[in-house]
Amino acid sequence: MKTKTKRTTIYLDPQLHHALRIKAMETENSMSELIEEAIKISLAEDSIDLAAFKKRKKEPSLSFEDVLKSLKKSGKI
Repeated sequence: MKTKTKRTTIYLDPQLHHALRIKAMETENSMSELIEEAIKISLAEDSIDLAAFKKRKKEPSLSFEDVLKSLKKSGKI
């Protein structure tokens, strides 16, 4: 069963568009396929980040000032 796709319009910098066209030709993929794959990779990275945030949710929060004080006290800066 084929998945339905949605059409959208994106605006790209002319040089980025040119590079995308060349990559599409060289890889024998459509520009849409390359863009869709890039979006999937970006969303997968977000998913990994969210999982890490959830895992570390109960860790104590430190202010930047406290971290700097700690580094100075230990002689690291």
